Amino acid sequence: MPLYEYFCQTCNGVFEELRPMRESSDPVPCPQCFKDAPRIMPTSFTAFTFREGYPRRIPDDGKYYHMGQKVTQLVSSGLPNEHPEINKKAPKPKKAKGEVTERVEMEEAAWKGDLVDSYGFQIKPKDIDEQLEKGHELRQATPRAANDPKEFP
Repeated sequence: MPLYEYFCQTCNGVFEELRPMRESSDPVPCPQCFKDAPRIMPTSFTAFTFREGYPRRIPDDGKYYHMGQKVTQLVSSGLPNEHPEINKKAPKPKKAKGEVTERVEMEEAAWKGDLVDSYGFQIKPKDIDEQLEKGHELRQATPRAANDPKEFP
């Protein structure tokens, strides 16, 4: 039996009723106030059709559906459950302003020869990334006295 919608003017409500097709146009008593309510056209309707192997909603808006999500292009390659619009790669995290400033300061200190690792060895500007990946702490060298005879390692 099909499902039909009816509108009760007294309650100002829409309700659904399962009825045989031959009784579809007959009024049905409202479940709230029990007054007769006439049948109305459906308030919601969803239909799909398949075009080019993909489900498309009717009326057609020119979009495709992939795994239940709306996409603009068909899948041209890749795995069947992957779509470039749905399975986007996460963007690389951007560095905060403080991290960028800290990195610039490290490079400036390395060019001057004032950047050392936790063991006291001087770090070159090209070696900063490698040392940070290894987990070494980089710091500025302590200033030496002018009459200090020791060479900096």
